[in-house]
Amino acid sequence: MKKTIKLAVVAALALGTTSAFATNGSTLIGVGAKSRGMAGVGIGMGHGAESALVNPALITTIEKDHEVSFGGTVFMPNVSTEITNSAAGSLGKETSAANMNVIPAVSIANKVNDNFYWGIGIWGTAGMGVDYRDSALTTGNMQMVTNLQLMQFGLPLAYTTNGFSIGLTPVLQYGALDINYNNSGTSVGTGVAQDLEFGFNVGLAYEIEGITIGATYKSQIDMKYKGVLSTVTQPFATMGVFPAPMEDKLSTPAEMGIGASYNMGEHTVAIDYKNIKWSDAKGYKEFGWDDQNVVTVGYEYATKTWAARLGYNYASNPISDAGAQPISAYAGDPAIFGGNALNMFNLLGFPATVESHIAVGGTYAFDEVMSVDLAYVYGLQSTTTLATMPDLGTGTDNETEVKHSQNSVSVQLNYAF
Repeated sequence: MKKTIKLAVVAALALGTTSAFATNGSTLIGVGAKSRGMAGVGIGMGHGAESALVNPALITTIEKDHEVSFGGTVFMPNVSTEITNSAAGSLGKETSAANMNVIPAVSIANKVNDNFYWGIGIWGTAGMGVDYRDSALTTGNMQMVTNLQLMQFGLPLAYTTNGFSIGLTPVLQYGALDINYNNSGTSVGTGVAQDLEFGFNVGLAYEIEGITIGATYKSQIDMKYKGVLSTVTQPFATMGVFPAPMEDKLSTPAEMGIGASYNMGEHTVAIDYKNIKWSDAKGYKEFGWDDQNVVTVGYEYATKTWAARLGYNYASNPISDAGAQPISAYAGDPAIFGGNALNMFNLLGFPATVESHIAVGGTYAFDEVMSVDLAYVYGLQSTTTLATMPDLGTGTDNETEVKHSQNSVSVQLNYAF
């Protein structure tokens, strides 16, 4: 077992993690290929070892004494920006070069006795990023480059009796953030900053006659990236957008969720609801992000040797109009354009705008010990258009259109013994 744990940890570190728009805002839908094959379902449906971060109470659903799952997701976002001027028309369309990322997931769960279970895991959980560094300045996108990486290390603990389970996963989160752009010929940015902070996930589950009901809470994790946000938001402060200087905190938001599933032999249907508290998270609160209500439905057909899965996930766009003003409102005070500047900052640097996702997945068991999971998730293209910073030199208005879609493929190997 010790050798297996070492192998799993090495695999996660070798995969690494890079920036990715992770579908529900900057949060990955589903951790593990089983969950992702059902578009993130997992609060009220157990997925064995990979349940550690979704609902730790459900690691009790492993079928043998030990289960090891390791793999990753190849995430391929497609983000493009086009700024249009009311007089000159389109300034040009640019596509972000941050179009492929690797996100690891390693989960281990162990049965100590009929009541107590524990595990360990390393997971890429969230991120975001664009790369317009090679675009022409005349397109107006400021050659924006953003890169947020989040990875969590956790120790899930669960207790079960008479169909009721309770679980806790203490979490150590690693984060790295880099933001830089060109502000009228001046490069703005400080390079990558990193932080380590603690949080926790807690979950409950109750199973009776094929029905499983679950509830979860994930704590807010306050990350501090020294010098990054206070530097890159400074030019926007004159527009009345951010305090001067803004704090360097960009928190992982708290989440609360409930879910349920119903098993009928080989068929299982499930539904999850969760609320992501962006409006209370430091940094995102200043960005003006709205809370997200996330609804996920999934279906699984499972036999002893194979399984097929389907899922749909919907979460409203957290980026709303910050209250942009037309050029006609300008009276020599740049603070009038606070809403325009905030719209520009969000759409160019953090366009986490995809709302709907569909997923398919499956499992094939090679034998009683080893199996493989596959999942494909498609984020349907969203188009978001908001008024952004006007051209003060010509006295004309600008608006920015962002188109964003996603493809991702997840592969996971499982060992149960």
